[in-house]
Amino acid sequence: MALLALVRHGESQWNLENRFTGWEDVPLTETGRREATRAGELLRGMRFDAAYSSVLQRAIVTLDLVMEATGQTDLPVTKDQALNERHYGDLQGLNKAETAAKFGADQVHIWRRSYDVPPPGGESLKDTAARTLPYFERVIAPRLVAGESILVVAHGNSLRSIVMHLDKLSREQVLELNIPTGVPIVYDIAPDLTVRSKRILGQ
Repeated sequence: MALLALVRHGESQWNLENRFTGWEDVPLTETGRREATRAGELLRGMRFDAAYSSVLQRAIVTLDLVMEATGQTDLPVTKDQALNERHYGDLQGLNKAETAAKFGADQVHIWRRSYDVPPPGGESLKDTAARTLPYFERVIAPRLVAGESILVVAHGNSLRSIVMHLDKLSREQVLELNIPTGVPIVYDIAPDLTVRSKRILGQ
């Protein structure tokens, strides 16, 4: 039985400060570290064959804490920027109030909630999916087809891309999808990559 566990990193310092983080390499808060450990505790008892993360420390540290809590510290780990968060371009580092003051609240709402309108210098959700999904299909999916169980620790928008693909969500449906920090989503994947079941742990 192939399992795919998706975990969004624990709370980062800029999550706490309500800033657009994107590719900025921001550390976890203490709350984020606790969330990561709890995610690992919720996954305890599941055996994984490999783990994947982005190249950003909030995902890497979360993965380390998850593996420690599951007792699987020897998992082979691959890090790739294809799993990085959506790049927010000129919005990175700004909090939501600063962004609204600079660009206007209506424009910011369009950037945040549309599928294919990117902020200046950044990516839309469609752009994020265009790099995350080919990586998933090329690297991770064949291992699931082979019956392996895989752990992926990444970010809200890169994981939204994968969930959109697996759950066959429309562009409109994915805009309503929010993935909480540190909450594992576990799929049982059939050999033809269809989803047999989906569980959200700890909610």
